[in-house]
Amino acid sequence: MAITDTLQKISDTVWELPATYRENMRVPARIIATEKLVREMEETVYQQISNVATLPGITRYALCMPDGHSGYGFPIGGVAAMDVREGGVISPGGIGFDINCGMQRA
Repeated sequence: MAITDTLQKISDTVWELPATYRENMRVPARIIATEKLVREMEETVYQQISNVATLPGITRYALCMPDGHSGYGFPIGGVAAMDVREGGVISPGGIGFDINCGMQRA
């Protein structure tokens, strides 16, 4: 079964991998994108955003924006908020690795 078959449609542009998708997810992973973009995202984007959802101290959701593509453990286009009082972490994997990655800008 493809990961996209596991996604729950929250609205026309919000899709969710529930926290039950894989072991150790602390929060759901949400993808902000049209259905067309969701279906065209690399499989690794879903694996990586569900990894982010396992990080200590993560709050509410692990988010992936419409430009989501494979990064170094944290998808490019990923967003996560951490609560330091809950063991939160700071992850440089969420920023700075795809300068000049070739994404088309409108």
